[in-house]
Amino acid sequence: MTPPPERAELAAALREVRQSTGLSLTGLEERTPYSKSSWGRYLKGDTLPPRDAVRALCRLAGEPDGHCLALWEIAEAAGSGRAAHAPADAPSRAEPAQEASAPPPPEGTNRNRSLRVAVAVAAVLALLASVVTATVLLTDDGAREESAAATASQGAAVAPPPRCRGASCAGRDPFNMLCGARPDTLTTYRTEAGARLELRHSARCGASWARMWATEVGDRIELVAPGPPRSAEVTDALDARAYLYTPMAETAPGTVVRACFHPAAAERGRECFEARVR
Repeated sequence: MTPPPERAELAAALREVRQSTGLSLTGLEERTPYSKSSWGRYLKGDTLPPRDAVRALCRLAGEPDGHCLALWEIAEAAGSGRAAHAPADAPSRAEPAQEASAPPPPEGTNRNRSLRVAVAVAAVLALLASVVTATVLLTDDGAREESAAATASQGAAVAPPPRCRGASCAGRDPFNMLCGARPDTLTTYRTEAGARLELRHSARCGASWARMWATEVGDRIELVAPGPPRSAEVTDALDARAYLYTPMAETAPGTVVRACFHPAAAERGRECFEARVR
């Protein structure tokens, strides 16, 4: 059975990382909480691996995990039915909008944020519970898988502390610094060409960044905030299918952050949008 394209792309990336480790499936089993047969399924794309398995493999290879985690996020969203791309009625050009998952908070208050976070956490935990149940029932080595899934569930409920704060986050990757765990989405934007962009902020890290997806090779996004501009560019087809993040900038509540999209197509102009850190 052919795996979905999002999972197949993740599996291809994981196979490349595994090659750089020089480890066999048995070697992976000995160095991680996941069995040899489980790694076989993950690397073939038969099963979506736990997020912690992706991180563990990248650690063994001594490589940054941001790119593989972005592919994992897309595969997980596709597998759970949460579309990673914009809906047909997404905001049009020059119309920044709050996330569609909940109405924006009343002006001058922040009382709706706790409700949005509670709903999001409940949804994540419910999804993890279903994954744990399915894994225990279907795997041929349930005890090992159950233990690994329980560990992943606990890690999702209590996010590990970030590796930076404030000025020390400037210029760093949000995922490698563990700032990407449940960040605030300040605003979203859809470009004339259909690319999607977001401005994000981590209160735990005191830093903000921009991300984009549904892009084309050559597209570039630039974050304008305190300090030098931070940018990310789509360099190949793999980047175009993944979430692409700019490095972070130190930001405090009240700071206005701005992102500008520079399309690859010369006939299209730059598009900018902004938001204030809450």
